[in-house]
Amino acid sequence: MKKLFITIVLFLTAFTIANAQLLRVEELEKYAKQRYGDKWIDAATNLASQLSLDKNNALTYTQIIETPGKTKNQLYVLLNYWFTATFNDANSAITLNDKELGTIIAQGYMSNIAEHAGGSNSYYVSIKPIIKCDIKDEKIRVTYTVPYYDVTCMVGGGWIGIFSDDKPIRSDEKWTFDKCFPFVAKDSHKRTSSKALIMTHAYSNVIIDKIEECVKNGLVGNEDDDW
Repeated sequence: MKKLFITIVLFLTAFTIANAQLLRVEELEKYAKQRYGDKWIDAATNLASQLSLDKNNALTYTQIIETPGKTKNQLYVLLNYWFTATFNDANSAITLNDKELGTIIAQGYMSNIAEHAGGSNSYYVSIKPIIKCDIKDEKIRVTYTVPYYDVTCMVGGGWIGIFSDDKPIRSDEKWTFDKCFPFVAKDSHKRTSSKALIMTHAYSNVIIDKIEECVKNGLVGNEDDDW
């Protein structure tokens, strides 16, 4: 009975750790509004001056995090713990985990960060960010990349569609950043693209902050306990 109780406690602890890393889109939107305001076009316009696309027209952020006193092996253990707890569902996965190389790569997923119901069609924007950590003694380099927006277009799913008996038809699209506002002035989905950019940027802040917290203070806070 005692063994069963311990097993249940360990399971619940692991479940809590994993889910503590997840962020609902409602929470991300609240965070984004607090930092950048709720006028998406204005916020995207202001942010554009701070951003540039990489050679593949993807949105990429890189940050070096200093961790004095922590070895490459210690950092790898912490990050492996965090990545395993965070990217563990059907829509996200660790794609590379090489201890000797000192590199961990995962693909995340954040659904419906922006949506729009137009006259004829409706659009739902999601992102699949790629998070890469390169590890050395006393520091890590975090690279966060979003290649494009993953968009589900429901053809005939706009407000005009409510007057039709036809069912909307799904069409999956990829919107590249160089074709979206604010990286181009003319964008028929300007407001949707603006909100998507702010939400994408906000999510990068959240991910990098969580990684920094993990490598500096541990995932659960007891990794350095003398036991």
